[in-house]
Amino acid sequence: MQRNGIDPVWQDLGVIERLVRESRTVAVVGLSARPDRPSHGVARYLVDSGLTVFPVNPALRTWEGLPAYASLSEVPEHIDIVDVFRQPEFVDEVARDAVAVGAGALWLQLGVVNEPAARLAADAGLDVVVDRCLAVEHREVVGWS
Repeated sequence: MQRNGIDPVWQDLGVIERLVRESRTVAVVGLSARPDRPSHGVARYLVDSGLTVFPVNPALRTWEGLPAYASLSEVPEHIDIVDVFRQPEFVDEVARDAVAVGAGALWLQLGVVNEPAARLAADAGLDVVVDRCLAVEHREVVGWS
């Protein structure tokens, strides 16, 4: 059964739980420096939970003392999850970049739905989650930090 019109394959609870439990590095694409933005709160939660976060936003030099990167290709380590806070029309490029850098998963945040981009990533072997909040799912799986 579809949730909000999303193919259930993109919201598989087994995949979500495995990603939350096993992932250690997260690139947050579209991370905002503004504390009132959802991307800021999610990234702060991930850092506070002990994950290594790579801010990806060409408009930032740093975020909360961490170096920021203009693109996924600049991130100096393997990326377990690419967590996307971009408008759906920009996700195709992010998905291609995630595949190109060998990321483990493409995670599209709440309200970010682009099934062709999700399919592109999945066809390349990445795990894919669509229209779910990584922080909410992390809390559900491992509890509050």
